[in-house]
Amino acid sequence: MNHYLMNYIVIYNYLNNMKYIQGEKYMTEIFTLESKIKQIIDELKGLCQTNGLSNQASEEVVITSVFLYKFLNDKFMYNLKEFAQEIEMGPEEVLKDENDELSAFYDSYPQNVAFKYEDTIECLIKQVSKDNFYSLFDDALERISNYEENTEFSIGTADGERKPLFTRITENVESSKRNNFAKNIFGIISQEKFDFGNAFKNNFDFYSTIFEYLIKDYNVASGVYAEYFTPQAISNIISKILVNMTPVEDKLYEIYDPSAGSGSLVLHLANELGQGSFGEKAQVYTQDISGKSSRFLRINMMLNGLTHSLDNIIEGDTLVTPAHYNIPHDASSGIKKFDYITSNPPFKMDFSSTRNLIEQKWSETTRFFAGIPKIPNKKKDSMAIYLCFMQHILYSLKDDGKAAIVVPTGFITAQSGIEKKVRQKIIDNHWLKGVISMPSNIFANTGTNVSVIFIDKSNQEGKVMLVDASKLGSKVKDGKNQKTVLSYEEIEKIENTFINQEVVDGFSVQVTYDEIKNKNYSLSAGQYFEVKIEFVELTPEEFEDKMSSFKSNLEKLFSEGKSLEDEIKERLEELSYEEM
Repeated sequence: MNHYLMNYIVIYNYLNNMKYIQGEKYMTEIFTLESKIKQIIDELKGLCQTNGLSNQASEEVVITSVFLYKFLNDKFMYNLKEFAQEIEMGPEEVLKDENDELSAFYDSYPQNVAFKYEDTIECLIKQVSKDNFYSLFDDALERISNYEENTEFSIGTADGERKPLFTRITENVESSKRNNFAKNIFGIISQEKFDFGNAFKNNFDFYSTIFEYLIKDYNVASGVYAEYFTPQAISNIISKILVNMTPVEDKLYEIYDPSAGSGSLVLHLANELGQGSFGEKAQVYTQDISGKSSRFLRINMMLNGLTHSLDNIIEGDTLVTPAHYNIPHDASSGIKKFDYITSNPPFKMDFSSTRNLIEQKWSETTRFFAGIPKIPNKKKDSMAIYLCFMQHILYSLKDDGKAAIVVPTGFITAQSGIEKKVRQKIIDNHWLKGVISMPSNIFANTGTNVSVIFIDKSNQEGKVMLVDASKLGSKVKDGKNQKTVLSYEEIEKIENTFINQEVVDGFSVQVTYDEIKNKNYSLSAGQYFEVKIEFVELTPEEFEDKMSSFKSNLEKLFSEGKSLEDEIKERLEELSYEEM
């Protein structure tokens, strides 16, 4: 063998082995980081349990607040150390002195929460022996919330007010327990025990996993909008398909979720859009009526470095009082239009208290063109509120905008009412890009079958892709519930089939708007699949044999049926005789 070729093979194998070793090392580091972070969360939950907060609303506030404080503190100190090294000063020296260096540091990292030295873990832990330590901790949280540099990190409400970043969390326990409670918190989050420093090098997937673990015990549907977490698989599929509908340009896209929940859908989309030459390519806008969901979303955005959009996170009723307008805070300027919209709205709930107000307030607009569900005399919680969100989304899209909406699968075939009117509007205006029908139990907390409607207002002459993925996935236990989990290969199959417009027997079909109209506006893939009949050639003798076999089987079945009928009659007569 040639001497140079031998050297090449040796070098190639060495580099491959190094790549494998580095990959293994990286995965080990990730696993170690995840384990340590999850341990902090578990210890905080254990502390809440021993202080009587388990299964109370205050437990979630304490856990998420302490976790966020720890994360922001460590990120602040990480950046401070980098900055101090550049200017050849000590980190504490920069913090302690109200000088130009401190102002320069804040200016260098405007996307992060600003701290003062007395509010850092490093400073507070030195005072942990004091009898009023709990008060010092709460005071620090209040100061962080009120710093002028941090006001944009609060949550806005539809009426224009702001909710602070932190509250006095030790007030969630009895006064006699507060000092020990605060001391134990710092025993869990101390820098000596764990520092987030190494975690800041990781990407969106890492923080999505951590966030899901953080909120998993509080991630339940309470009937108030989207207080549950959209599965990662669904979020991945939606974001990948939306971004691949048309070429993405190097510009800032405005993306929106009107029922954001904890933000899984909209943040996956922001991550999929990626970075441009100027930085982030997504400006995020959301609204959700749930205070809990809004807190979760704020944490999720901070973990993923999307703090520039925090001012657009609004807590409030989207249907009654949409908060995003063409001119910020000016309702007269009209509802803002967006490039992308993602939404997993609540399907059914009782909104009878606001239903008439919505109709009165928006009756003169085309925002709810198909109408608003009536209030039923019974079972008010069956009101199909998702139909209002669908209409709001269509109204809020730009003329070339794109959207993905999770809906109950029954929507795609309903032959009357608001459902039919909404589908007609989408088809008649040539706005549909496609539909994916998902497996049952893809959401662990609901057995409702779901589909994803993909809207593309620029798909005027295009084809429509219908995918039936309902048979994919594996069933697994999730607590008391059962859910369907899609494998990596199945996720890829769904994405690639839709994006590449592939027609696969029994799985996907490509149709025209006219074909959909001829099928009474049905969006079910199964109704468009080609019916195939397999023809088998038989000789006359083979045909007679088969017919004779069929006849014999039928006679046998009829005979068995007659015997069963006689037996039932006899039994009835016996029962009748016994009753006499």
